[in-house]
Amino acid sequence: MTVHETTALVPEGVGLHARPAALFVQKAAGFASAIRLTCGGRTADGKSILGVLQLGASAGSQVTIQAEGGDAKEAAEQLAAFIREIA
Repeated sequence: MTVHETTALVPEGVGLHARPAALFVQKAAGFASAIRLTCGGRTADGKSILGVLQLGASAGSQVTIQAEGGDAKEAAEQLAAFIREIA
């Protein structure tokens, strides 16, 4: 199984709070790969709204996105781009 990992910095003034987290989970659900997010020593299922919210990824946080599956590279890169561009 293919595993791809990348990082993204949450933009200043924004965090992965309710709306951005919901949009992230919706985007992650479109990929077949399993998605894991890590931030500040916590890891969560990237397809779980509660998991993403519990990460507490605030503005300026670095988030690691790990995808495992057939579309892992595409998933990790697109989700990292989404985090970098949320506003």
